[in-house]
Amino acid sequence: MSILIDTQKCNGCGKCREVCPGSLLYKNSKGKTEIKFPKDCWGCTSCVKECNFNAIKYYLGADIGGRGSFMYTKQEGNLLHWIIVAPDGTEKVISIDKSQANAY
Repeated sequence: MSILIDTQKCNGCGKCREVCPGSLLYKNSKGKTEIKFPKDCWGCTSCVKECNFNAIKYYLGADIGGRGSFMYTKQEGNLLHWIIVAPDGTEKVISIDKSQANAY
């Protein structure tokens, strides 16, 4: 499992670089984020959650969809939407109300 960063969507804010526990993300010469060694990605998804520009996609393992599926997040107010895209383009959305996260 690894991530893919779309440098066209990346605005260079650096939030993803700050949260990467493996220090695998860096700023390229154009000020955009790239990943040094995709195979070393831990799969923690911290960078995916921090990106507000849908620039980072997380490729899913075979045990949770795999075979070309990927996931990204989208935030709308207190809602964090986890969007899972299958190889055929179909999407599943899991929405979490972040204001209720501590209620459990």
